[in-house]
Amino acid sequence: MTLSPRQQDLIDGLQFIEDAQERLTAVVERARSSPPLDERFRTDDFRVHGCQSRVWVTRSELASAVFRGDSDSPLVRALVVLTCDFFSDPDPAALASLRADADPVALLGLDSHISGTRRAGLAAVRARLRELSAAS
Repeated sequence: MTLSPRQQDLIDGLQFIEDAQERLTAVVERARSSPPLDERFRTDDFRVHGCQSRVWVTRSELASAVFRGDSDSPLVRALVVLTCDFFSDPDPAALASLRADADPVALLGLDSHISGTRRAGLAAVRARLRELSAAS
C-alpha cells in the first residue's frame, strides 16, 4: 500500500519505537495533546455505532477532509484520534484514495495488542470516515 507523505510521516514518527506496548503508550500520550471534541459533536448524530465505547467522529466544517474524533475511553480516544489524523488531509482529492484496507493501527503493529471488539470498533470508525468523505 502506498501512503501519502503525510501519512508516512505519521507512521514513521511512531514506528521508531521498537516495543509495541511503548508505541501504544506514545499513541495515548499523543492524543492527550489533542483538544477534546466540542460538546455539540458529542451527540447521537455523530456517534459511531459498532464501538463498545462511546465514539464520535466528525468532519471539519472548514476543510472537507479533516476529521476529528473522541471517545469516553482514553485508549479508544487515542486510537480514534490516530485514525482521524491518519486520514485527514486538507486536499479534498485525497478523499478518493481513502482505502478500506488502510489501517494505521495495523501499520504500527498495534492491532494484535488490542481486543477484537476494539479492532471491530476501529473498522466502524474507518467506515464512518468513508461515509463522511462521500458526503462532501
